[in-house]
Parts: sequence; C-alpha cells; structure tokens
Amino acid sequence: MPMIRYNPLGTEHEDFPAGLRLFQDSLSRLFSEPASRPWAPAVDIYETENELVLKADVPEVDPKHVGIQIENGTLTLKGERRFEEQKNGKGFHRIERSYGSFVRAFSLPETVETDKVKADYKNGVLTITLPKKEVAKPKTVNVEISNN
Repeated sequence: MPMIRYNPLGTEHEDFPAGLRLFQDSLSRLFSEPASRPWAPAVDIYETENELVLKADVPEVDPKHVGIQIENGTLTLKGERRFEEQKNGKGFHRIERSYGSFVRAFSLPETVETDKVKADYKNGVLTITLPKKEVAKPKTVNVEISNN
C-alpha cells in the first residue's frame, strides 16, 4: 500500500479548487506585506525612588513622527515607522520587520507630576521620565525609642 502524505489544504493535488488557492495566496500576501502588518514598540516600565520611567524601542522612527500625550491619567504614545523602498533597483529577499502607525496607551498613577514629564530619544530608544509628586516619594522617619 502506497504512503500518502496528509495535506489538509490539498495544495499538491490537481483537484484543489482555484478559488481556495487564490484565497490562500491572498492571505499569505496579506501577512507578508510590511505595510499591512500591525506593530507596536516593545516597552519597559520601571520605578525609581523619584520617578516612573518608560522606555520604548522605536528603531528607525523619526522623532518628528512620535507623539506623546497625557490626558485624564493616561499616557498615549503614537508614531509611525515608514517603509522606504529601495530606489536603486535592488529588491528585497525578505521583509520581516513591521511598518506603519502604532498607538500604545498606559494608565498613570495619580502620583505623577504630569506637567514635568520629559522625553529623550537616543539610539532608537524613546525614554519618557515621569517624576513623582513629593507626596508619593518615600520618606524615612527616625523614631527614637525611650527606655522607661
């Protein structure tokens, strides 16, 4: 008895419907085209004694195409990484990085001084520093113990 390889989509058989083949080809192109794949930058958020720090990986994103907005206790980070096609006649062999617009939103605690937020862009990393209000900063209180 001959062994038959199982192929659920049946792409190797002549009886594969042309419409389904076109659908599969369209779906493959949809997920392989750089402009159509959604992306969002990876973000790290950490806290120090005096501030919250948000670091977002936004390589090859022009800082002019990045927007930072704070409204109603939410920090919104918007931007766009644009796909630049080669104009010298060389074609791509593979495109795996995603391009297009992105939006990330983060809830902020009430302890952040929103009017003193700073942002810095260096080596493809956007660093947003959110200082804490004085009330939120930890304080050390020395308590003396009396010996009675």
